[in-house]
Amino acid sequence: MMSPGLAAKRLELLKEVLPRLSRALVLSDLGDSIAAPQLKELEHAAHSLGVNLLVRDIRTADDLPAAFDAGAKAHAEGLLTTAETRLSVYRDRVLELAARHRLPGMYPYRGWVDAGGLMAFISYTPKLQARTAFYVDRILKGAKPADLPIEQPTKFEFVINLKTAKALGLTIPPSVLQRADQVIE
Repeated sequence: MMSPGLAAKRLELLKEVLPRLSRALVLSDLGDSIAAPQLKELEHAAHSLGVNLLVRDIRTADDLPAAFDAGAKAHAEGLLTTAETRLSVYRDRVLELAARHRLPGMYPYRGWVDAGGLMAFISYTPKLQARTAFYVDRILKGAKPADLPIEQPTKFEFVINLKTAKALGLTIPPSVLQRADQVIE
């Protein structure tokens, strides 16, 4: 699940839904080692898409209101979160603040969209779980973890919540809807 390139793809999809997107608030736990590679990919994609990123470090739930206030002050038009586990703990608060600030968001986990977020683009979790079981089995049978190959995900899932889009006054382009694996209505 540690594919930093997914962060760039999330920004690209958000830009397709919001063609005039020029400023995006990015919530990230900068103390987590997986944050930096994701932000590097996001910054590269943002440059080519003409989007300015307002990155805010989220270490506790108390950091969220100030981050959203900074986003409002900077006139952020969209929201992204990176895939650190700590941010998932604050999911409901992030979604509440995103709704209050009317920020369309793209998230790294499906559960965020099920809970009211706008969109998620993720590695296909059931396949990853099956592969994890394979690795555990190999290790329990004596394989050295360092000898096992590193695998990248090959299947992805794109989920859109149309109820949230409607609440935000957004129309999701048909070309984006056609690519969705699931549309929540």
